[in-house]
Amino acid sequence: MRVWAFIAMIFAGAAMAEPVQMIERFDAGANERWRYIGDNVMGGVSSGTAQVTPEGMHLSGSVSTDNNGGFIQVRRDFPDGLAADASALVLKVRGNGERYTVFLRTRQALLPWHNYKATFVAGAAWSEVRLELSAFERSSRVLRQKLDPSDVKSIGLAAYGADYEADVWVGEVRVE
Repeated sequence: MRVWAFIAMIFAGAAMAEPVQMIERFDAGANERWRYIGDNVMGGVSSGTAQVTPEGMHLSGSVSTDNNGGFIQVRRDFPDGLAADASALVLKVRGNGERYTVFLRTRQALLPWHNYKATFVAGAAWSEVRLELSAFERSSRVLRQKLDPSDVKSIGLAAYGADYEADVWVGEVRVE
């Protein structure tokens, strides 16, 4: 009887474990999945690059708020959304100690600036950053108050909103 109780405990623990959905490990095909976008599409003067290497995605450049600009970004589309039961976005990052922003766009986003956002600081050593989906702030009342993960159509990682030198690496992106 004790053996069956032990086996039941193991299966119960496995059932309670949080599901993980790997979004990106930045393999050789990542260059096709992620695209670089700079504020020059709107007349801004920021400049940057995004490269995929065996270490991950490297976003670097100069962010300038001149001429109503202020961002460089990499973005990946998710036509089928994220897992409906997702509760957090987890990034493995390192950088130059600056603040970076994750933008989630949903099917309800009517205009380019409609999104949900959360920020993090990328320190010099590799670390995991956990961004609870419930903590993402909506940019407009047009968007639902609560973010629905299955409605997410893209994830963007940006150096945003201030004049600074961006230098951030992302080694992994997943949802839990």
